[in-house]
Amino acid sequence: MSHADVIKQFVLTQFLSDVSADELPDDYDFIANGVIDSLGILKLIAWLEETFQVVLDYSELDPSHFRTVESIDAFVTAARGQGALS
Repeated sequence: MSHADVIKQFVLTQFLSDVSADELPDDYDFIANGVIDSLGILKLIAWLEETFQVVLDYSELDPSHFRTVESIDAFVTAARGQGALS
């Protein structure tokens, strides 16, 4: 299972239990659509640290990193030293 699939499954389980994985596009904006709020971002961050074994620099966090499955996946990849944050 790819990082994106794992991330999508977490979001579906925690925030969108009435939506199937097939119905959730990877570019769906969780923040703009009110799916994830500031407390949800904190929950997501804690889960990312535990699940992907990343240590995050909280001074570098930006809500844009958590808007979509795609942006979360890119954030995890960069945090693991495999890419750059945009």
